Amino acid sequence: MSTQDDFTPEQHDPGTTDGLDPSFVFDFAAYDDLADPHQRWSTWLSVEPLCRGPEPRPDWLVTSQGAVDTDLGVLKTGKEADVYLLERADPHEPEHAVVMAAKRYRGEEHRSFHRSTAYTEGRRMRNTRDARALSRKSAFGRSVAAGQWAWAEWQALVRLHRLGAPVPYPVQIDGTEILMEWVTVDGETAPRLAQTRPDPDLLASYYDQLRDTLVLLVQQGVVHGDLSPYNVLAAGERLVVIDLPQVVDLVANPAGMDFLLRDCANVCGWFRSRGLAVDEQSLFGELIAHAF
Repeated sequence: MSTQDDFTPEQHDPGTTDGLDPSFVFDFAAYDDLADPHQRWSTWLSVEPLCRGPEPRPDWLVTSQGAVDTDLGVLKTGKEADVYLLERADPHEPEHAVVMAAKRYRGEEHRSFHRSTAYTEGRRMRNTRDARALSRKSAFGRSVAAGQWAWAEWQALVRLHRLGAPVPYPVQIDGTEILMEWVTVDGETAPRLAQTRPDPDLLASYYDQLRDTLVLLVQQGVVHGDLSPYNVLAAGERLVVIDLPQVVDLVANPAGMDFLLRDCANVCGWFRSRGLAVDEQSLFGELIAHAF
């Protein structure tokens, strides 16, 4: 009869997997703690599924749980939000690193939002507590406002991207921060349309692209609401529309038509100043025909 002292387990080299069931074998890589205050662990898996970008997702997207987000500095400052460059990379797969634009809406410390309440007509609040806080303009109300504008822009980006509109790919939203595609030209941030001096052929192409985008929007019953050459990026021969928190419903918002006409005037005014014969009233009429 054997005893516990008589049992000699099979010796196994911990550095090999010989003799082990493959289903119990996995690769393990240790990650160092983050000491840099400009770094954080990726928030991709910590946000809800509906707060992640739509499928199919681009190949450049980094979804590793071990990825690290590194702030690279401010790209643009604004009245309600600042845009930063943020690199997301897995330390064990640095060749797959990606740089994104991180738009961060200001919270309680920001006194008021530049966006007029006219933009929010026809929108529904998530709950009455938030609505009361907004009306009182309390510190909590300002925080709610930041979240509302961020969420509105996120929803607009996701919706328009799914429709094939020329907008940055929305990566994720986490509170008042939206991560999105960084639109570039030759590795640098794409210039705003207002900063460009396109030749006549490219100018005409740019106008056609914006007109087609406006048609797509009104066919969906929405208006950009703040479209101008400063809210459009020129990525080579391709235009990309940005800054979408104020998107309004063309019908539910009482000022929907006024916003549409203003968008037409802003667009046509810039193209006329560059020598293209366009008219906002004609464009407005064309868009209304597509809307109804």
